[in-house]
Amino acid sequence: MVWRARWAANWDTVRYCSAGCRRGLGATDAALEAAMLALLEARPAASSICPAEAARAVADAWRPLMERARMAARRLWAAGRVEITQGGRVVDPSTAKGPIRVRRRR
Repeated sequence: MVWRARWAANWDTVRYCSAGCRRGLGATDAALEAAMLALLEARPAASSICPAEAARAVADAWRPLMERARMAARRLWAAGRVEITQGGRVVDPSTAKGPIRVRRRR
């Protein structure tokens, strides 16, 4: 990508892409992933969930967790465990804007 070339002239030497990457995953991040997988497991195979459902399962004050829930969905997608959809169509989560749904990989 062009922006990556401008951001790091020598991409191979970059160890972390952001402060969030340096922080690593915490207990909340792992809990969000586990909640998503548990919610999906409890539903019919063709069903999907909103990342907000996982955030609600993890904390009473769930709204601040929404971006972390979307990040958890992207990690599960990258691991090949789920699909991300918009309007019923599978999308690439790195380009998806707006509400997303998460479903088991088909």
